[in-house]
Amino acid sequence: MSKQKTALVTGALGGIGSVIAARLAADGFRVAYHDIVERAAPDYFRADLMQSGAGEQLVADVVARYGRLDVLVNNAGAQKVAPVAEFARADWDLVRTLSLDASFECIKAAVPGMVARGWGRIINIASAHGLIASPFKSAYTAAKHGLVGLTKSVALEVAEAGVTANAICPGYVRTPLVEKQIDDQMKVHGLSREAVIRDIMLASQPTRRFVEAEEIAGLASYLASDAARSITGTTIAIDGGWTAR
Repeated sequence: MSKQKTALVTGALGGIGSVIAARLAADGFRVAYHDIVERAAPDYFRADLMQSGAGEQLVADVVARYGRLDVLVNNAGAQKVAPVAEFARADWDLVRTLSLDASFECIKAAVPGMVARGWGRIINIASAHGLIASPFKSAYTAAKHGLVGLTKSVALEVAEAGVTANAICPGYVRTPLVEKQIDDQMKVHGLSREAVIRDIMLASQPTRRFVEAEEIAGLASYLASDAARSITGTTIAIDGGWTAR
């Protein structure tokens, strides 16, 4: 078994996930990149996390190739915006499955190996919506609150084994996911793109700017390090002061 630590980042080909993966690679981790699209690359793993059991199989595939998994970053997710009375069940299932169920499956499969080695890091990319709520985001708010709760429960189970579990709760980060959300918010609120950004998104963040993906990656890098061994079971917001209100 290689002594080089391995990190798996789900949803690693775009947005926050790609930046986290690049940072962990720069930190010296062997990074397993996951996403749903087809790609021929030696460290890439395709998996459709909407399928039951796919998260567990993904972790098994990573361990089979590299012999170990030391850092798990659950980043894959989806967002849908609509009034609850009009929220399609298929959209609810999409958001919940990618943000919560798949994270559970990956954690379930990763924990035994981490515990056996006496070292592991579970980093869940939740959201400010895992701490507070916004209208028209019932599925996302429910899923991210669930992910925060899952993080805390897992942290308590594995604390004595040298494994930590934490959730990062970003505010609005300018990613393709947020770009799609801008379009949805325009329809729901009947506002222009500029008005959605100014009056809905950035109005929530006292800094009045989008969070940079590099800021999220920097925190993930720290949480994956030995220096963060006593940080577990917590949520850390990077939201420009949004949840301080």
